[in-house]
Amino acid sequence: MAQKPDIYTRVTNKIIADLENGVRTWHQPWNAEHLAGRVERPLRHNGIPYQGANIIMLWAAAVEREFTAPIWMTYKQAQALGGQVRKGQRGEAVVYADKLHKTELDDRGQEVDVTIPYMKVYTVFNVEQIDGLPGHFHAPAQPPNPDIERDARLEQFFTATGADIRHGGNRAYYAIHSDYVQMPPFETFRDAESYYATLGHEVTHWTRHPTRLDRDFGRKTFGDEGYAREELVAELGAAFLCADLHITPETREDHAAYIGHWLEVLRTRPVRTAEFGRDEAQVDPVHCGYP
Repeated sequence: MAQKPDIYTRVTNKIIADLENGVRTWHQPWNAEHLAGRVERPLRHNGIPYQGANIIMLWAAAVEREFTAPIWMTYKQAQALGGQVRKGQRGEAVVYADKLHKTELDDRGQEVDVTIPYMKVYTVFNVEQIDGLPGHFHAPAQPPNPDIERDARLEQFFTATGADIRHGGNRAYYAIHSDYVQMPPFETFRDAESYYATLGHEVTHWTRHPTRLDRDFGRKTFGDEGYAREELVAELGAAFLCADLHITPETREDHAAYIGHWLEVLRTRPVRTAEFGRDEAQVDPVHCGYP
């Protein structure tokens, strides 16, 4: 019997398929018909956002199946809330990763602490597949804010990162040796979302500095494999960040060229949870902390 691909391979294959069709799943905004807004990380039943590879999987499922709500829950969670998954509905897989800690005896008979990572796969359903849930799970959206001036909330967020953000010129980039983010003047962007989405991309690059995440894919020259890997991390990291900040990711003019690089990277090295963040346990006495 053929072995089923592991969850990371499934995520990678989904991203590759989307890229081959010219689609970046993580750039698909949520439909404005739901209260959660146009751009949102997938949410658990209790409003806590999913993390890691689960974000990509559920975003892709929502786009493919045209769900407008970002909220997902297990069959038992739906029942606990008074809902019922409609007959014949197909769920989506999510992963729950954590670590067990135990004490064992080493070869000398001494007690040592041992950490054992583990992962479980669960099936969740979108609230649009469930009847009988409380009304707020299906609440309509509020009209979008047309204001395109600087956003005090976003300004405060990016200031709080501690990144050295400079303005001037006509390029956006992160200079790792001098450790600063360079942005064109705010007024040169077509709207505020474009500015903050671009800033999110460059600040994600900023996290690679040796004093922070110390991320190095062996990049040596512009456009090599290491460069492509870093750009893919910045793209996905910025997409997650934009979802949390409720802004629409900016589409790059060099879209097609980057897709070619990303496809090559993904075909040689599958997505791993550690690259995008692990889904942490959320302690819930009713649902035992699982999705």
